[in-house]
Amino acid sequence: MASAGCSAANLSSFLGGGATNATAAAEYICNNFNTVHDRFTDTAFAVDTTYLLFSSYLVFAMQLGFAMLCAGSVRAKNTMNIMLTNVLDAAAGGLFYYLFGFALAFGSPSNGFIGHHHFGLENFPNESSDYSYFLYQWCFAIAAAGITSGSIAERTQFVSYLIYSSFLTGLVYPVVSHWFWSSDGWASAARTNGLLFGSGVIDFAGSGVVHMVGGIAGLCGALIEGPRIGRFDHSGKPVTMRGHSGTLVVLGTLLLWFGWYGFNAGSFINILKAYGKSGSYYGQWSAIGRTAVTTTLAGCSAALTTLFGKRLLVGHWNLTDVCNGLLGGFAAITGGCSVVDPWAAVLCGFVAAWVLIGFNKLAERVGYDDPLEAAQLHAGCGAWGILFTALFARKEYVNEVYPGQPGTGRPYGLLMGGGGRLMAAHLVQIAVITVWVGVTMGTLFWILGKLGLLRISAEDEMAGMDLTSHGGYAYEDDDYNTSLESGRKMEKPGGNPVPV
Repeated sequence: MASAGCSAANLSSFLGGGATNATAAAEYICNNFNTVHDRFTDTAFAVDTTYLLFSSYLVFAMQLGFAMLCAGSVRAKNTMNIMLTNVLDAAAGGLFYYLFGFALAFGSPSNGFIGHHHFGLENFPNESSDYSYFLYQWCFAIAAAGITSGSIAERTQFVSYLIYSSFLTGLVYPVVSHWFWSSDGWASAARTNGLLFGSGVIDFAGSGVVHMVGGIAGLCGALIEGPRIGRFDHSGKPVTMRGHSGTLVVLGTLLLWFGWYGFNAGSFINILKAYGKSGSYYGQWSAIGRTAVTTTLAGCSAALTTLFGKRLLVGHWNLTDVCNGLLGGFAAITGGCSVVDPWAAVLCGFVAAWVLIGFNKLAERVGYDDPLEAAQLHAGCGAWGILFTALFARKEYVNEVYPGQPGTGRPYGLLMGGGGRLMAAHLVQIAVITVWVGVTMGTLFWILGKLGLLRISAEDEMAGMDLTSHGGYAYEDDDYNTSLESGRKMEKPGGNPVPV
């Protein structure tokens, strides 16, 4: 109670010395003051916890978005398989993040490379975090695993999904998040001293930590497995293999858009806290709203740029390309969403769209097959987002979101007059994520391939994984399923072709 700042003895003296009435009055006032203070403290904790839990629910809803997007982007004969992998990403990721991942990521005090406390949430919660924080970070971990599943869809043994998802959420992703998000991490902007290049890495919600990790992991798996049968003809020319449901693609995209507000704005963790200029009431509370706005504008800009860009390149308005472009804009803005102006977010989305288009062209040239364009979208646009933040981070916003740097404050965007130290730190981030994930996940996928546990047989791939691995198809229709089993198109009554 003493921390409340009210002492009955001091207040009694102020009211008139040792008088009995003064003492009684002092005790009454102090007791009520302390009660009110405790109520305010409890209310602040409840508000912040509710905000973080609600943000967790939004991010978890993205798992449904990934499932629907993946389901619509693959052929109908693999629908059940890809949806089940998204369920298992969450389930396996939950156990392994609980047992190992959270401790490796945020088990403080620790060294700069890896955490080593709270395995299995032992001695948790503590004075710095509680269960709501664990839940929020778990949602981020399974998001990275969900990205990877799209890259290796339609040709991967089911057991491989379980193995890579556990490995990614239990070790690979947590180590990266420790580097850049833990207060002990060697490159974290949350450090109180010893900042990398005097700056640390500003990756607010994870363009690198989540999107590059998931995208590079998927890239490793897809390269080792090779393309799907029929994706390239004998001369190496790409053959279009369209997903079976544009409806599911749009549903998944909009669910991901909805969840991204928890992903980015929720990364403030606390809402009952002033962010902004102390001299302006509205400025104090603008950072969270600004983050939601920059997220929105980057996605919108990327979607429209992709719409008209693809129209110029291929001659028609393409639904799937626009949805992927939108998500590419979101992946890019995620790292710098809290420290850039809205106008810069529009530019971020514009460039992200062309980054995605360019990487897709490169993938076709080199014979790389990714049914969801996940590596191009998340790794490519995520890397652009890291560079974008280093170019356009605004000084005032950086010092609002990452306070505590003495003197002139932290380095900020190169093009905003902040020098090159932030850019140097971000180039290091891109390099170390690429190497760490490439070595760890590449080795895992290579071992799985050598053990015969990675790719399904050609016969199973042609028949479809729903039938060969899961005992039936996602759609219960006799004529439809017969067409899938025969591997050719059939006509249903009324003359409508059924896609295979």
